[in-house]
Amino acid sequence: MLIAQITDMHVVAEGELAMGSVDAAAALTAAVDRLNGFSPQPDIVVITGDLTDGGQADQYRNLRRLLAPMKAPFIVLPGNHDDRAAMREAFADHAYLPQSGPFLHSVIEDHPLRIVTLDTVDPGSSGGRLCADRLAWLDAALAAAPDRPTLLALHHPPFDTGIGFMDRIGLEGSDGLAAVVSRHPQVERVICGHVHRPVQVRFAGTLASIAPSTAHQIPLTLDPDQPDAWLREPAGMCLFLWTGQQLVGHTLYIGEFGDLTLY
Repeated sequence: MLIAQITDMHVVAEGELAMGSVDAAAALTAAVDRLNGFSPQPDIVVITGDLTDGGQADQYRNLRRLLAPMKAPFIVLPGNHDDRAAMREAFADHAYLPQSGPFLHSVIEDHPLRIVTLDTVDPGSSGGRLCADRLAWLDAALAAAPDRPTLLALHHPPFDTGIGFMDRIGLEGSDGLAAVVSRHPQVERVICGHVHRPVQVRFAGTLASIAPSTAHQIPLTLDPDQPDAWLREPAGMCLFLWTGQQLVGHTLYIGEFGDLTLY
């Protein structure tokens, strides 16, 4: 089974630029083209939040237009730039998304690797939050299938990266998440977005990773006093190959980097 992860697309309304200068639509089109040209095709694409830049209905309409050419099926979860009500309306045809209740959690059972998504959004805040209700839901979802290897997806990473200005808008309740995940050894990996950089760490007895953005990236600075910034490093995504025995992760960059050379 092959899973692709794309994240932090920050799509705006058709014809507009994110933050006044980022062509998020062109960037997402390039990501979709890269996925469509990849062999073998992903069995599923997990989109880990910040689908849009402002959570507005016209931005979600543009997002659906841009995702329509993608060959592989996809699932979505919200990030801090998204709006739950607008997402529910925009993805009303996605049956895994709950159409009521406070959170947009989901469980995908249709593949050899079970996929659980967790809503970390704290409305009005750039940071995320995991309350007791969300952690209890996750604990029950994982306990329902203890023998099935599972991929857990959320937007905000539950660990510090050393990038100070991003860690300051991290995830409240990450200790509680670690406690839940540590009780469920079938969790093969925790995948996240939010930081716009590829990052990996050991977490709660498993691995956790962040995928790069399909649009703009965050600079790698480990100076805690570095102010907020972004740059135009190459966009990318992550691929995860489930072999039946283990989950193997790769980073796939988007763009033209010269012709393939065969030895």
